[in-house]
Order: sequence, then structure tokens, then C-alpha cells
Amino acid sequence: MSEPKKLFIKTYGCQMNVYDSERMAEALGGQGYVETSDPADADMILMNTCHIREKAAEKVYSELGRYKKFKAEKPDLKIGVAGCVAQAEGEEIIRRQPMVDLVVGPQSYHRLPELEAKARNGEKALDTDFPEEDKFEVLKKRPKAKRGPTAFLTVQEGCDKFCAFCVVPYTRGAEVSRPADRILTEARDLVERGVREITLLGQNVNAYHGAGEGGDWSLAKLIWALNDIDGLERIRFTTSHPNDMTDDLIDAHGTCPKLMPYLHLPVQSGSDRILKRMNRQHTAESYLKIIEKLRAARPDLLLSGDFIVGFPEETEEDFQATLDIIRASNYGYAYSFKYSTRPGTPAAERDQLPEDVKDDRLQRLQALITSQQKAIQDAMIGKEVGVLFEKPGRDPGQMVGKSDHLHAVHVTAGGIRPGDLRAVRIVDSGRNSLAGELLG
Repeated sequence: MSEPKKLFIKTYGCQMNVYDSERMAEALGGQGYVETSDPADADMILMNTCHIREKAAEKVYSELGRYKKFKAEKPDLKIGVAGCVAQAEGEEIIRRQPMVDLVVGPQSYHRLPELEAKARNGEKALDTDFPEEDKFEVLKKRPKAKRGPTAFLTVQEGCDKFCAFCVVPYTRGAEVSRPADRILTEARDLVERGVREITLLGQNVNAYHGAGEGGDWSLAKLIWALNDIDGLERIRFTTSHPNDMTDDLIDAHGTCPKLMPYLHLPVQSGSDRILKRMNRQHTAESYLKIIEKLRAARPDLLLSGDFIVGFPEETEEDFQATLDIIRASNYGYAYSFKYSTRPGTPAAERDQLPEDVKDDRLQRLQALITSQQKAIQDAMIGKEVGVLFEKPGRDPGQMVGKSDHLHAVHVTAGGIRPGDLRAVRIVDSGRNSLAGELLG
């Protein structure tokens, strides 16, 4: 019996890329591949790339350079580039780095088996199409291996918003929603394999409008259907756009038992002038009204967000407006970045701010976010929360899991297993985690 081929996948970027990498591994599993954590041991190295961060393409080429030694030692090694950089760069990747054997975009990775076969035959394999067939249907037969207690589940892809700073509409394509019955089938399969919490994924997940019984379903209707699945204990979703935060979804935060009190809702800036230049299609006031409605529905909702500082033409007054919206919203977490250009996007053509100005503003913004995060974590001391335990901690007898509000919580106690959902009292707050003790 021949030895199985070994696959090493390096994943960059968002949760959707994590989900996509899982599906890529499953697709190649049918070709006899098993995953390895060591690229030196691999028969195929696959980079699943992200185009969000600065100089993403150059970082891919740099990483490819580090794989040259493996190719020299093992000439039959196949190297592939997948994901959003693959979509954006296409043939340029093979031209600049001839050792790359295959390039596949995020909408066509279900064709990996055919591309791998071409590469094995000595051909260069490239697929950056936006195919008509449903990649999730092609990949619907997932292996029945046991899963950890949490899982991602993509329900929507692409984006029609065309924010001036973002490449997603160009790399992921237009908004497409999966049919509801296919999502529910995949969710039930995940639960049968041990999953107790599912996070629904989409570039604009709350724009979900998949076909379902009686017509197109909203994200809220999908969540309520998931709520009825026995064995599924928690539901989350990310990433949302303010313009798609509908009343039925807001209401679900207050009434759906399994929908967790956590929401990631990016605003990017607190300045209406900059929001308009970003083509965000909402205002600071409209965003704050949504937050007000959400907290009326679910008072203990923990909010996270995204912020870009140093966007072209941003003044100190504009930046102060961003600090104002942060103070008004009170975030438990936030992801903040200095603006950097993305080729082909409208904002890339505008006059850029000096780096020292961007650095200064980022530090001030992060200091404010950090103070809010600490205050929210400290306020959890003494409260009772549900914790879904996922893995052992650093210390003997310690287990780590996530609270209802997505805080990392560690507990030292016997008899806790991954997948256990237990009541915990918070007793201490650290820099990025909470400590608790079991109740009952």
C-alpha cells in the first residue's frame, strides 16, 4: 500500500479563509492527501492568501521564496497559491515565481483535484474564474471525522458595496447567498460530528438572501431555523454591514435563545465626510441608531468593530469624530489599521497622508479601544456566564473556552472536556482573557 501524499496549507487572513482551507483539504483528501503541519514533509504546499493587508502580493512572493529550498530538495513537490491574491494576480504569480505549479481563486477551489492532476502531469494549472456551478454543492460530501466544538460555516460570499478602500468585490465577486436547505444540511452534519457552536460567515453576512421555503430567506430567518437544530447550542455571525442590519435581525438578538450576545459591526470612521469618501453609504448617526436599537433588544450585547485611520484626506477633526463614535459605542474589541493602498481601488489614486500622522492616530485610537476593552472585562468579575470549553490551557488541569460574549475564559478544575458547555463565575480579568470557576 502506497504512502499517503502530504498536504501543507498556510492560511492567511479572515475566518472565511480558514473555512476555505478546510474545504480545500477535504477536496484534496479525495486525491489521497493527508494534512501535515511541516512544509518540509509535504508533497504539496498550498498558500491560501488574503489581499486585505498592505503589500499582500509582495508578502506572498516573499513567502514563496522561503519554499524554494523545499522544491530543491524534493523536485516533485507541488506548490500552489490560492485565495484572494491568487485571484488578483493570476498569471503574474506564475510569471514572477515559475516554481509555482497551480494558482486557484477563492471561487474555483472546488476544481483543485483537476488542477492538482494537471500539475502532476507537469502542466501549469491556473483557474481564477467565477464559475456558474455551486462550489459548495460540488464539495458537499464532507468526511465524517470528529470535529472540535466550534466551526465556521460560509453562508454568503462576495460584496456589492464597493467601499473605496476594499478589494473584496474584485477578488470575491458579487454577493451570492447559499440556499437555506444546503446550509441547514451542512450545519446538521457538523453537529453530528461534535460541533456545538457555529459561526456563520460572509463578506456581508447580514446581506444574506438565500433561497428557501416560501422564497428568499433573511439572515434572521436562517438563524431561527438553525436555532431548532438539536445539539447546536450557540450561533454567531460575521462580518456585518450597518446598512444590512434589518429589524428582524436586531429583534433576533433579543429573542433567539442560541444567538450569542456578541456582534461585529464595522463602522471604519466616525466622520461623515470620510464615510462618504469611503463610499460606506451610511452616516455616524445612522450607525449609532442601529447600536441603540441593538442594545435595547439585548442590553448585554458586546460590540466589536473595524477602524481605518489615516484614510486619504482625513483631518484631525475627522479623526476626533472617529474617537467620538468609539466613546459613544463602547467596544469590547476592535480591529484597527492604518490605511494602505490597494491597487485598483478608488482610494489608491488619492493623495496619501504621511506615515507619522497615521502612526500617531493609530496609537491614540488603540489606547482608547484598549481602555474600553479593559473596563468591559473588569465589569465581568462576579458575573455568571456560559463557557464552551475548547482545549487545555497552559497550566496543569486548566481548560480554555469562549464565553457567551466571546471572551477567552480559563478555568482550573477536573472533569472538563472539550465540547463541555458549563456555567462559570468570573473571578479575575487579565489583559486579553478572564479567569473563572465552575458553578455546580
